[in-house]
Amino acid sequence: MVEGDSAKGKSESYNVEAGLQPNYNQSAASNQATNANAGHHQPAGQTHSIASNASTHIDNRAIIQPYSLGTGAKQPEYQFAADNRAYEPDNHANGKQQDVERAAGGDAPDGRGPAGGPGKGRKKSAPLPEPTTPIVANFERAIELCGYGKFHYILLAICGLVSTSEEMDVISMSFILPSAECDLDLNTETKGWLNSIIFIGMMVGAYFWGSIADSFGRKKVLIVISFMNALCIVASSFSQSYTFFMLFRFLNGAALGGSGPVIWSYFAEFQPKAKRGSMLSFMAAFWTFGNLFVASLAWLIIPTSIGFITPYFTYNSWRIFLLVCSLPSFLVGFLLFYLPESPKFLLTRGKKDRALAIFRGIFVTNTKRRPDEYMVYDLEVDEKLLESSANGKNKYSRMVSGMVEHSRALFKSPILRFTIVSITINFTFHIGYYGLLMWFPELFNRFEEYEKAFPGKSAGVCTVTDYVVSIANEESSNGTCSSEIPQSVFMESLISLASALPANLLAILGMDMLGRKFFLIAGTMTAGICSALMYFVRSSVQNLVVSAIFSGAISAANAALDCLITEVFPTKLRATGVAISMVAARLGGIIGNIVIAQLLDNYCPSPTFIVSGLLIGGGLMCLLLPNTTRKELN
Repeated sequence: MVEGDSAKGKSESYNVEAGLQPNYNQSAASNQATNANAGHHQPAGQTHSIASNASTHIDNRAIIQPYSLGTGAKQPEYQFAADNRAYEPDNHANGKQQDVERAAGGDAPDGRGPAGGPGKGRKKSAPLPEPTTPIVANFERAIELCGYGKFHYILLAICGLVSTSEEMDVISMSFILPSAECDLDLNTETKGWLNSIIFIGMMVGAYFWGSIADSFGRKKVLIVISFMNALCIVASSFSQSYTFFMLFRFLNGAALGGSGPVIWSYFAEFQPKAKRGSMLSFMAAFWTFGNLFVASLAWLIIPTSIGFITPYFTYNSWRIFLLVCSLPSFLVGFLLFYLPESPKFLLTRGKKDRALAIFRGIFVTNTKRRPDEYMVYDLEVDEKLLESSANGKNKYSRMVSGMVEHSRALFKSPILRFTIVSITINFTFHIGYYGLLMWFPELFNRFEEYEKAFPGKSAGVCTVTDYVVSIANEESSNGTCSSEIPQSVFMESLISLASALPANLLAILGMDMLGRKFFLIAGTMTAGICSALMYFVRSSVQNLVVSAIFSGAISAANAALDCLITEVFPTKLRATGVAISMVAARLGGIIGNIVIAQLLDNYCPSPTFIVSGLLIGGGLMCLLLPNTTRKELN
């Protein structure tokens, strides 16, 4: 909510986020009503309706706007799109016109095909033509008629930056572990806990924030957690002890736990079904950009000697690296103010006027056409999804009751099967994803240490690990510590992460053609085979090749998993459902970082084969979920 000039009273405040603003051109609206009457020979009752509405009309402007607008003599300027003038629909004899989707022979509400025939045998229909008169539309038809353009690309950039900052915060830990080893007195066990503490926080935060987002909206939650996340990263960079560092990483994780499920729900609820898969895959690619960005920053900052060290306070290169990693979170916190609330969420709350205003703003931003050309004047709402706003409860009571109700609904038929399968897939998938991916820099470093000590001699991952662990034990007993990391470790990490780019591009282009399940099964099968092959590598080059293929395959599978899990839950339960799935994912990340590391040091090569089996088995479980490719988001 922002207000106009200070000279104006509070009565003229307006809600930019919802697309509702005061009428700047009352006379223009009246003239429009008169012209409409003259040009279209409308009935007297209809003319009277338009004329009366002109005096109370809502001036809907473009969606993406600056923080404050003035209402003085000058017309307000908008950052991304043209002025969205008054829009009044044609009223028909019965007060509403039938949805063109139904008139054109689309699916009936019961899911059957045209003319009552079964829908299963139908082939994919061509896009419906744009209606010539205003209609009553459901969400999918309304967002389709907004067109696809500037608004969606700006939305992708901002939401993608949220994903980028989230992945940077998670993966950054794997780059600072070798450098922080001496400062924080770390061994393999404490390194595993440092990698895992952020996932413990994410488990707590995912359910909490997801339930709040389903009760109060996506946008506000995203803004709060973005700033909380950034501040916790800054605080962790100043922490001088292992205990305080763990505390702030936990709080960092609690903020990140809400970022994942909420941002995916928010982004998906602006996408038409024809483009949802490709655009969700595109947003998943921002995780890869986050990986590449954090690897590049680590290479530029950590090996340097910047910072300062005193007897009482140390702020060296890896701490400065963490500080820099907090900047994207601060940035997205401010950028999110420019986006509207999810219209899909608003419809589940019965706020049709706000949702329709947002649709009009998206239409103007995308097409640069007049708002009266947007052929929707009312929206369908499923009455079963409406939540009573007059139940006498305050917002905190509603928050708690909403969390309980949404959780219960997820564990009742028919959603129960989706919930259990989603939890299982996420758990098994992320044991492999984080269990190996976050340890790649450590593995690269171990191979470099071994090959430096034994030039030209080949060795497997178990031999290399045994040597490095024995050297670490000797240094610990002697009271010495070395945290110097070769430049080649950062280069190899960057190469392995960059291999995800072509995989993400393939997912973007093929997700809506080949389907979510194809990419999830193909990606987990390939990553599982690579995990097993890691036992057979005999040099740092072979290790890099296998790691790069693993990184690419699991990134494509991750994009498919994000699409599938986001789409399989209904709107009212989507953020909570994704959040519970993320809790299972974080539990998998914890086990992957703690257990896999210990098994690698003490029971090599068992972890590589365990991860292989979990990835392949978990990927095949997606066959138990419904096909969501190009289906309505409901």
